[in-house]
Amino acid sequence: MKLIAFLLPQFHRIPENDAWWGEGFTEWTNTRKARALYPKHHQPNEPLNEYYYDLTSSAARLRQAELAKTYGIYGFCYYHYWFRGKRLLETPIKQVLSSKEPNLPFCLSWANESWTRRWDGGDQQILLKQDYGTEQDWEQHFYELLPAFQDERYIRIDNKPLFILYRPEQIPCCAEMVRYWRDLAISCGLDGLYIVQTLGGFPISSLDIFDASLEFEPHYTFAHGSMDRLWRSTPVGDQQHLMFDYDYVWDAMINRSHQRNGRKVFPGAFVNWDNTPRLGIRGLSCLGASPEKFGWYLAKQIKRSIHLYHSEFLFINAWNEWAEGAYLEPDKRYGYQYLEAVKQALKSNRIPLDAPS
Repeated sequence: MKLIAFLLPQFHRIPENDAWWGEGFTEWTNTRKARALYPKHHQPNEPLNEYYYDLTSSAARLRQAELAKTYGIYGFCYYHYWFRGKRLLETPIKQVLSSKEPNLPFCLSWANESWTRRWDGGDQQILLKQDYGTEQDWEQHFYELLPAFQDERYIRIDNKPLFILYRPEQIPCCAEMVRYWRDLAISCGLDGLYIVQTLGGFPISSLDIFDASLEFEPHYTFAHGSMDRLWRSTPVGDQQHLMFDYDYVWDAMINRSHQRNGRKVFPGAFVNWDNTPRLGIRGLSCLGASPEKFGWYLAKQIKRSIHLYHSEFLFINAWNEWAEGAYLEPDKRYGYQYLEAVKQALKSNRIPLDAPS
């Protein structure tokens, strides 16, 4: 069993974000400006020792990797942003490739949504539209990814690089694109590609072209679980803010049927959720989260992953989604307690932290 944590690269400046959101914008901008909306709503979330890092710093990336290794995270899944020839937030992973550091396994998830001013990947107030193009565009995209696929640290299954599609149902000719990529991979000396579809808070693709699926939490449970008693609301000024119960969602996750008609599924976990730093009252916040609860639920999910799903990976949302409240990194409120919870969850399942790759 190997734990992979999603890693957001938006902790460095890019010209596009400067133009759209103001000079110097990074994910820390939203994190710093957050404010509590109701009693016992904890905002802002602040990194321990005010470590507002820049991910173009090799020291910051090395520190993340050392923390991950120490507390039992096997590797990172970096979000990849590609818009028909235009790539965004690519500097950290390109530096990981060129420097050969840190020595930590990694993979990529193509977050194939349009960028919008509403932070929802929808079709309103679009800043940069997602467009998939034709074979020529698919080929350009593949060769942009190839250096990562060829890296010895890249996570593989059956010796095939693991590549995740966040919203495959939005991709016209998705099956043709995936087949084209697999042919290109073989022509470049790889054994193919291991393509994984994300099961999240959106319609699920019915295409039979994926090697596996991934439960992206808590969004998968929000959209596809029995959530009749989940939601609560509280007045904030003259508006209503939506909340959900941490235990209710986790209970639904660890009691979900693992039967998937024989198809491979990688289960998920989530640390917490609160995207009010991005959306304010329009956001969604969680009630009842704590490191102790997270560790208890994670231990249960690891056990299910091994004995029911027979899965070699479990994906955690997330390593550093500070503006969504989903982060394992140490903060002022809890210090290293969420990371310690990961270590204890592995220990309770008798999984050594230095499990072989």
